[in-house]
Amino acid sequence: MKPFGYVRAGSLREAAAAYAAHPDPRYLGGGTNLVDLMKLGVEAPATLIDVSRLPLDAVEGRPGGGLRIGATARNSDVAAHPLVRTRHPLVSRALLAGASGQLRNIATIGGNLLQRTRCPYFQDVSKACNKRLPGTGCAALEGVHREHAVLGHSAHCIATHPSDLAVALAALDADIELYGSGGTDDGGDGDGTRTVAATDFHRLPGDHPERDTVIRPGEIVTAVLLPAPEPGAVSLYRKVRDRASYAFALASVAAVLDLDPATGRVRHVALALGGLAHRPWRATTAERALTGAVPDADTVRRAVDAELDRARPLRDNAHKVVLARNLARDALTTLAATARRAP
Repeated sequence: MKPFGYVRAGSLREAAAAYAAHPDPRYLGGGTNLVDLMKLGVEAPATLIDVSRLPLDAVEGRPGGGLRIGATARNSDVAAHPLVRTRHPLVSRALLAGASGQLRNIATIGGNLLQRTRCPYFQDVSKACNKRLPGTGCAALEGVHREHAVLGHSAHCIATHPSDLAVALAALDADIELYGSGGTDDGGDGDGTRTVAATDFHRLPGDHPERDTVIRPGEIVTAVLLPAPEPGAVSLYRKVRDRASYAFALASVAAVLDLDPATGRVRHVALALGGLAHRPWRATTAERALTGAVPDADTVRRAVDAELDRARPLRDNAHKVVLARNLARDALTTLAATARRAP
């Protein structure tokens, strides 16, 4: 094992200062992903900066009905929290769809968003991987890739992002709050914090698949900010996987729908797809087609098909397009029926 240093941060300022002062640092939360990668030799930090004991684990209501979920809150605690289950049950359902109960008890909200791909070629240091070592190639392109991306991939990387929570946050128009010791120049408030839309937080691979997110060196995820729920809106999270528990998504969907009770037309719809791309895929083409329309079976079918016409499946994963199409159609049809029955 490669020796590494360990620093337990007592504050955000201490954590950021330690990151700047030590060589090759990594922040450590629950460790459910980072420690595994260290064991595999994928990650070999010189210094771990433990932020798990920072007072960032609260779930709090915000003015207007939104929520602020601290980054060190444990996934199981957030999934069971009354405010989350009442205001944004979509978040609870997505969290409960991920990993096992034991892992959810230690994994953190911030770490969930920052977890790295489960691509087996990324996790195997004997294989070429541009995400792990830029410029070495992508062994998955000609290898086993039935679980890899069908949307937004590039010639440099076809990995998918594994988080269920991130898909729900994309559908809910959440924001990610970040802290950095150097202040900010775009959207910050002058004390080292800034917010990034959840839909913009993760990157597509392009020419730099090693950059998973837009987070800057030394920045710390401090919270997830959720807006107030849409009055009358209904939501769901569904996931297709190879086995019923402890498996990452082949395809997943987070959907929010609000109908005008007088006309039955869509006032608001949000659709995000998981397991298909390097980041949660916000289905804006389908949303535009549905907004203002009556969401009958044909309208839903056309909207989802228009979105997935952009898919570019690889040799062995065209089944993911079929899974995603059927999953999204069923989710939207189910939500439309639920909304019509609502008082």
